Amino acid sequence: MAINISARQFREPDFVGELQAVVARHQVPASCLKLELTESLFLDDLDFAVERMQRLKQAGFRFALDDFGTGYSSLTYLKKLPFDEIKVDQAFVSDILESERAATIVETIIRLGKALDLRVIAEGVETAGQLTRLLEGGCEAYQGYFFGRPAPIDEFLETLREREAFIQSTKAG
Repeated sequence: MAINISARQFREPDFVGELQAVVARHQVPASCLKLELTESLFLDDLDFAVERMQRLKQAGFRFALDDFGTGYSSLTYLKKLPFDEIKVDQAFVSDILESERAATIVETIIRLGKALDLRVIAEGVETAGQLTRLLEGGCEAYQGYFFGRPAPIDEFLETLREREAFIQSTKAG
């Protein structure tokens, strides 16, 4: 399960303790949670972010760098911070069929992520064409309305099965 964390939350003095108390109270392993952070968190104090993330990482939490490519996109963040994955912003994904520049940026982020042993997730996938292009570019994780809009659980599961069949047939072909 992914949780978006704001810069304000992340900087709260007892953020680590409160987060650990919540997972203990609800008996959820920290490793089941992925904390999604944006680059704005690191602008003021990278050393603080490194220390805080390392404490959370030791407690079992995982991290994703959200909206990669839209902010300063400093590679220093990928070098110093213990991320498990990066999320390609939908601003790039939405244009991959119309813009070779956008497609090149997305494919470069995918290759960079793989080279750094990071899982790469494409955000904002809305069409079969976008998904196909992402599959061809080596992306293996996606989110977006192509996979379903908010719906009752039965409808959601059926849509998920259909999309999984599409992915498998695209990979096989």
